[in-house]
Amino acid sequence: MAGRKIILFYSVAVLFIALVSAYVEELDDSFKDSRADDVWLVDFYAPWCGHCKKLEPVWFEVAAEMRNSGSPVRVGKMDATAYSNIASEFGVRGYPTIKLLKGDLAYNYRGPRTKEDIIEFANRVSGPLVRTLPSQQMFEHVQKRHNVLFMYIGGESPLKEKYIEVASELIVYTYFFSTIEEVMPEYITLQELPAVVVLKDGTYFVYDEYEDGDLSTWINKERFQGYLNIDGYTLYELGETGKLVAIAVVDDKKPAEENIRLKSLIQTVSKDYRSQFSRDFQFGHMDGSEYINSLIMDELDVPTVVVLNTSNQQYFLPSKPVENIEDLVQFINNVLDGTAEAQGGDGFFQRIKRVLYDAKSTVVSVFRSSPILGCFLFGLPLGVISIMCYGICTAESDDSSEDAELLKKDSRNLELTDEGSEDELDNGSNEHQTESIPDHSDEELEHEEKDSIEKKTD
Repeated sequence: MAGRKIILFYSVAVLFIALVSAYVEELDDSFKDSRADDVWLVDFYAPWCGHCKKLEPVWFEVAAEMRNSGSPVRVGKMDATAYSNIASEFGVRGYPTIKLLKGDLAYNYRGPRTKEDIIEFANRVSGPLVRTLPSQQMFEHVQKRHNVLFMYIGGESPLKEKYIEVASELIVYTYFFSTIEEVMPEYITLQELPAVVVLKDGTYFVYDEYEDGDLSTWINKERFQGYLNIDGYTLYELGETGKLVAIAVVDDKKPAEENIRLKSLIQTVSKDYRSQFSRDFQFGHMDGSEYINSLIMDELDVPTVVVLNTSNQQYFLPSKPVENIEDLVQFINNVLDGTAEAQGGDGFFQRIKRVLYDAKSTVVSVFRSSPILGCFLFGLPLGVISIMCYGICTAESDDSSEDAELLKKDSRNLELTDEGSEDELDNGSNEHQTESIPDHSDEELEHEEKDSIEKKTD
């Protein structure tokens, strides 16, 4: 009975996956010409990519949800390694890459790879750039759904044209709405129309071209709440605002008094000192120090306060403990006026440090997650290298021994040769002496014979 239940369960699971996966269209090289009439949400993937495989079940759920909700967006996926030319035309540089293709425009998705976030992105970007709110009821409904709400108020104007242009650029991050003055709540008072306002943090702020500069820059900076629970994705997006990020790094798993106090200080400064710091700072807290440590390549003592400059990877730490609001405000002012010590950066030595740090982190993470795999990946190459080095050293020592033996043999032969030469020299001298003696005796005999003949003659 249990076996039948297991078989039934797996059969239902396989059937469900098959039905859900049918909503995702596998795209090929004909997609470039056939896509123009539809809005597409496409996952550009590589078959060998681990992150792509992790996204695959989520992608099936996204497709099923959008099909069931009646969305006009079609969901597909393309093997970017098999159709690299098409992928490069859409600017695909990594895997997976999620893009919404709408007419001639291609919008990149850079948020968390969850079903809810991807669907929200697709619904936002696939719709009109600026959504009109015709009534107060509609306004109140939208305001309840959005923590940050950008609103154009007024009729046709150059400011509205600029607002639409900015919306086409930043729709990937936030919604854009428009309405008339009569629809706005009574607590919102405007000195002149048309106007652009942002509603967040329980209040509203009006765009001023003379004080705030370019509209696109202002909206990009104001698209976050004043105080955030910051994670890796949020910090990445905050880097595109150009703001410094003041973070209380805490451990929410240990709700100690110091954690709560630092979070409260950061939150108070973000609200009470908005007019002084909002143009330059984003405030928030982060649970745990692992991500921050990987950015600054150092170990922070938790809880603490750190200010990050994501544009150049610099960071600032308080020179003394932050005990109250005054200490925190003084620290932030020191960062602004340049008197606080900047650490880190993106210089040459920091880049080398980054390479070494990443290599170390990779090795440690591999050994922590799978010690056996770590031993195989790193132990095997080290073992091969060790054997090679041992072989080279052994070969050199053998060659040295052979050379030494040859030298010894040569020296012995040379000694023997020298001894033989000395003996030959001694024998030669003796022979020379022996030969010279007979020569001298023959001359004397001839001389004596001549004397005897002369005597006979006489």
